[in-house]
Amino acid sequence: MAHIWVRAEQRAFEQRVGLTPSGAKKLISAGHTVTVEESSTRAIPIIGYEDVGCTIAAEHSWMDAPDDAIIFGLKELNEDGPDLKHRHIMFGHAYKGQSEGPALLNRFKRAGGTLYDLEYLVTENGRRIAAFGYWAGFAGAAVGVMTWIAQQKGEKLGPVGVYQSKDDLVFELKAGLVGKVDLPTTIIIGALGRVGTGAGDLSESLGLQTTRWDMAETAHGGPFPEIQEHTLFVNCILAAPDVPQFVPADSISKSRTLSVIADVSCDPSSDYNPIPIYDHSTTFAEPVIRIADTPNLLDVMAIDNLPSMLPVESSEDYAEQLLPSLLEIDAIDQGVWGRAAETFKTHVNKL
Repeated sequence: MAHIWVRAEQRAFEQRVGLTPSGAKKLISAGHTVTVEESSTRAIPIIGYEDVGCTIAAEHSWMDAPDDAIIFGLKELNEDGPDLKHRHIMFGHAYKGQSEGPALLNRFKRAGGTLYDLEYLVTENGRRIAAFGYWAGFAGAAVGVMTWIAQQKGEKLGPVGVYQSKDDLVFELKAGLVGKVDLPTTIIIGALGRVGTGAGDLSESLGLQTTRWDMAETAHGGPFPEIQEHTLFVNCILAAPDVPQFVPADSISKSRTLSVIADVSCDPSSDYNPIPIYDHSTTFAEPVIRIADTPNLLDVMAIDNLPSMLPVESSEDYAEQLLPSLLEIDAIDQGVWGRAAETFKTHVNKL
């Protein structure tokens, strides 16, 4: 049986976790050992893990874990950390030409560890078995509405916080919309996917007039004047060679209703970025980039870890999706785990 070691996250403000106490209980019942590190930021309290029989370890003590332990986190490790001898489950961000990728892979190569990248845990047909997409869309559309509310006050949106529940978030947004005569109209592209569904549900919860587009509506390749006719555009389509430009640079200075873009997919460095009017991601501390003041305001939101805004719901949802595969982790050389290991080996061999 496997020993799964849930580490505390190292990325600032990250409160999510990929295993809940109820999931840990099922793993323990199946014969696995589960160790959970204490965490100063995790949204789910440590007592829940202790109550179901997990071993509790000190925060960031995974480096001293037994060699056969499988270290499980979500976000990337600190870049100045040690070489990696363990098997790690996490989002590595190392296979798509990211500048930090080679350094991470070399840390594994030098010490003999293996990366099971969560983005590359896929079925035989290449579909991801677990994703945070729904909550990225929900939170991204929410920050888009916050941006519009700030604009109505003559302000640029300031720091965005973390919410204990989606109900708290929706309550705050509804309060911000009270008294507004003309509510923002929203267009969502990629509306049929997980991300777009989340964005649509947020918009619907606020009673906003919403246009939902997917592949059929964008197949002609543009231009797309309809985007300019909405107040808020939520992009849920990843950059790719076959994705058209939705908001070209020359459209900014033209007459438009559009004042907020929530780029949930957030691919500013891609050559195929469908919104080539900004060049860097935003953060919870500085959530928007002001692109234009005339003929009216235009702000872009491009936070790259949006589900962190709703850490409890997004953790519970993701953990539920991932748990069936964790229960099969004894067969780590097969199935989704075996495919992830082969992907890792392919990239390490290119170093």
